[in-house]
Amino acid sequence: MKLGEVCLETNDVIKIADFYRKILKISSECKDEIHQTIITEGTTLTVYNNGSIKNNQNQNISLAFTVDDVDEEYIRLLSLGVNIINKPKVQPWGARNMHFCDPDGNHVYFRSFPK
Repeated sequence: MKLGEVCLETNDVIKIADFYRKILKISSECKDEIHQTIITEGTTLTVYNNGSIKNNQNQNISLAFTVDDVDEEYIRLLSLGVNIINKPKVQPWGARNMHFCDPDGNHVYFRSFPK
């Protein structure tokens, strides 16, 4: 068995989808207000609005993306206006992480591992 999809439910599909495409360097012209697929290979990442109001108090989930160089990504995300919560630092398990939130308050981590 493998994880097939992570879906972020939101009140504003376009806003959240655009945020993830910007930080993940993915281009798309999709403007669907109900459902958008961000990552299509491996475990997919989708954004969805099922018509119910979301409270955006997402305190029990986080997304982590492995990048080549978290320090380079830190500089790039700052230039995009992303509010970084924790600057890159080495964690006890060996990853170098930085932490920020998407516009809905979902916790997002970019991480890299020493070569």
